[in-house]
Amino acid sequence: MNFNDLKISDDIKSAINKMGFDKLTPIQEKAIPDALTGRDIIGQAQTGSGKTLAFSVPILNKIFTPDKSPQAIVLCPTRELCMQVADEIKKLSRDMDKVKILAVYGGQAIGRQIRVLNKGVHIVVGTPGRVIDHIERGTLDLIGVETVVLDEADEMLDMGFREDIELILRHTPKQRQTLLFSATMPDEIKKITRLYQNNPKFIKIFDSKKTIPKIRQFYFKSDDRDKIDDLCKLIEYHDFNLWLIFCNTRRRVDFVYRNLKRNGYKVDSIHGDMTQKVRDKVMNKFRNGNISILVASDIAARGIDVSEIDVVVNYDIPQNPEDYIHRIGRTARAGDLGYAFNIVAPYESHDLVRIRKKYNINIKSEKVPTFEEIERIKNKKVMDEVRVLIENNDLDDYVRVITSSKMDATEIAAALLKMMRER
Repeated sequence: MNFNDLKISDDIKSAINKMGFDKLTPIQEKAIPDALTGRDIIGQAQTGSGKTLAFSVPILNKIFTPDKSPQAIVLCPTRELCMQVADEIKKLSRDMDKVKILAVYGGQAIGRQIRVLNKGVHIVVGTPGRVIDHIERGTLDLIGVETVVLDEADEMLDMGFREDIELILRHTPKQRQTLLFSATMPDEIKKITRLYQNNPKFIKIFDSKKTIPKIRQFYFKSDDRDKIDDLCKLIEYHDFNLWLIFCNTRRRVDFVYRNLKRNGYKVDSIHGDMTQKVRDKVMNKFRNGNISILVASDIAARGIDVSEIDVVVNYDIPQNPEDYIHRIGRTARAGDLGYAFNIVAPYESHDLVRIRKKYNINIKSEKVPTFEEIERIKNKKVMDEVRVLIENNDLDDYVRVITSSKMDATEIAAALLKMMRER
């Protein structure tokens, strides 16, 4: 379907054209027509599927600009996502007359947000905590809201926002439209939909990443206290350019980052508590090859799109099987071969079993390489490089240097190998 086929205002079509979009993505094609009629939607799709546009277009299409009170509210788990969503809606409304969009989140002076709200705002994009803060201060009245969007709903629930979400929903009219989008669909999400949605249409976009055949997947048994050492052994053994390492919590991200840094690796990290500016800076370093290892949490990693990632490492096994698929799909882009390594502590074994059963995935068992194996592979790499030099270069001048020396040629070669390995 083409955007021109939709029954939306010409101003929105014009903005979409300027943004360079032509055809609808699967989630947009299935969600937008029904959302335009006012129907509630449950959309299950991965990050990068185009769901921001899927809920923004219906919202903007029914905005009544003379009414300067909030007509739609979008709830997001993090301030970074708030800013991204608000920016996207602003781009979509660029040709509309005086549509006001405001992002409200913690970490920004609340006084500025209050001043903008007092002047009049049509669409509010916010984190649950800051939205409740405004409600309790009396600076945000949701009585006129026609559309509520719960974006990345699974992440909001994982972060403990369920009570906040329900409190916000109780401050909106019962006759509202509720659009819920989530990468996964755990039981808690289903409870929210039963309580707060009216006959919603369920849309599930199957992620082609689930059937990627070019990801070679392995798991390595390890005790939790040995994981960092085993990770270092894998990095030393395998000659990959870009590593993406996933941890389940921010504290684990910090722990892995600090230990890899201490061991001399070119590494950086991203997690949900970082500002978007800091995360963008880290991502640019990763894309440009200034760092070879990126340690990330699931929340911060949403939006990572680097096609050259060689291997994804699950330092922690995700408890939700769909998160596993989402993680490993970051490698093997553009038809290239990719790898997924899972470092599994005994208490995580059942999580890996669930993943393998759900998707019928072949994840092979491998042993962490020993120090002897690591030394052997490194020496082989140097000797392979030497062989290529011998075959492709004129080395006569260097041969004369060796033969004129009074030292044994074999010992010279061994000493040079030692120098190369230890530099």
